[in-house]
Amino acid sequence: MSLVELGRYNRNEAMIIVGRLDSEGIDAVSFDGNASIADGSYFLVPVRVMVDEDDLARARQVLPDS
Repeated sequence: MSLVELGRYNRNEAMIIVGRLDSEGIDAVSFDGNASIADGSYFLVPVRVMVDEDDLARARQVLPDS
């Protein structure tokens, strides 16, 4: 299993996308969602949504804007 980046989103979008992919049977995780909480830039740091490289094409079909 090798993770690849599907895209970068704001924190709320990333959580929705992970849930959407999960509902389609595609495992996805978000990275950096809690980065920079202490310095106040919590919503400025993009969150990376990662999927298995074997699922990338299917994830892009589920989310055509990615």
